[in-house]
Amino acid sequence: MQLSNRLLTIISNVAILVGIALGIGGIVRGGSLFIAAGTAGVALKGRHLRKFDFYFPLVIAVALFALAVALPHGR
Repeated sequence: MQLSNRLLTIISNVAILVGIALGIGGIVRGGSLFIAAGTAGVALKGRHLRKFDFYFPLVIAVALFALAVALPHGR
């Protein structure tokens, strides 16, 4: 099943907003994971465009995910 661009945009934006809210609330690791998932959704939306529009947000999402997992005392 393939997601439409509109649904993918909505899900990505909601995930990013939830991640920001969790980060503000002090749950840094969970917020980073939600932001990484939302950024990956934005990258998937740009998969038919230029390569930069696909790979740059995807690299940011992977780096943010790795950072969230590597946090020593993330709550």
